[in-house]
Amino acid sequence: MTNRVVVLGAGYAGAGAVSKLEDELDPDTELVWVSETDYHLVLHESHRIIRDPGVEDKITIPVEDIKSRGTRFVHDEVVDIDTDDRTVELDEGDAVDYDYLLVGIGSETATYGIEGMGEHPHTLKGLDDALEIHEDVKAAAKEATREDPAQVVVGGAGLSGIQSAGELAEFRDRHNAPIDVTLVEALPEIFPPGDSEIQGALRHRLEERGIDILTDDPITAATEDSLEFDERDDLSYDVFLWTGGVTGPSELSEVDLEAEHNRLQAGSNLQTEDDRVFAVGDCSLIEQGDDEVAPPTAQAAWQAADVAAENISRAIDDRPLRTWTYDDQGTLVSIGETAIAHDVEVNGFAAPVRTFNGTPAKMLKKGAAARWIAKITSWSRAMKAWDAL
Repeated sequence: MTNRVVVLGAGYAGAGAVSKLEDELDPDTELVWVSETDYHLVLHESHRIIRDPGVEDKITIPVEDIKSRGTRFVHDEVVDIDTDDRTVELDEGDAVDYDYLLVGIGSETATYGIEGMGEHPHTLKGLDDALEIHEDVKAAAKEATREDPAQVVVGGAGLSGIQSAGELAEFRDRHNAPIDVTLVEALPEIFPPGDSEIQGALRHRLEERGIDILTDDPITAATEDSLEFDERDDLSYDVFLWTGGVTGPSELSEVDLEAEHNRLQAGSNLQTEDDRVFAVGDCSLIEQGDDEVAPPTAQAAWQAADVAAENISRAIDDRPLRTWTYDDQGTLVSIGETAIAHDVEVNGFAAPVRTFNGTPAKMLKKGAAARWIAKITSWSRAMKAWDAL
């Protein structure tokens, strides 16, 4: 009997898994790819669109350029998964049956129950988000003056928030726009996952770019035009981007699988409690031992997608499954046209300096994105995208 493997999502997890599954599965296994977008967005470069929408075509890749002819693509939104009947319910089309399922439909931005945070800010989870932020910033700058500049605020100083603030500063400087950029973080220091060395390097570079940084005071409420804090005075804004935190997609809220905040619990073999369902990427919590889980990063999704695909093939053949341990190969952060590298490995070897910037960091940052594009398409396409990365 022919097995059907269904992959949900066209993010890093989904696109990476489809590419790997096409190599791993027997030719008689049916592969179906379901996504609400008919393209893959290189999400960790989506902040580039905030500055310049012209890069859109270089960091969005049609699914037809990723999948092989034998893989069937379904352009629709997932609304539910029935693990008893082994079906995926879709918003518009007929349900899709599966024998094995890989869930990789990304995440939503957590609001932490902050009043107004679900209604007022922009988030940066897709192409449309980035385009809307660009248009709103451009419109705010047009209405502003040097005496009364537009106030653009980024909430959350993790990777996405820092990179977005850098692009906003780059937009301001390139267009000589009357804009003030402020980065807000509830914790005492920016880039909370990092150590003091990279935190200091990032803060120095952000401040050098004229970005105001407010830390150690959480936002308690968001209104249509201002933010309220626990201690400091209200902060008015014209454009507000919220990047704080990760929660699972609402589509998974009713799925009968063990989950936390809509993120499916998975073992280190990427398998959920249902041995026919695997989960990878931001929609999952993947065990890493000692009550740890893999980070919700592009780097982790790239790595885990390959193992998930291989394990689905192994499960079909009734072979033992591989375990996966996240291999942290360092941090690369862009701030406009510059970048900072920290604890980076190159071809398995640690860089001689822990933290550095300048051209070497910029080239490493570009190279990481280019390798990903080449992995799911070709080096030719990756090189065409190089100037946008």
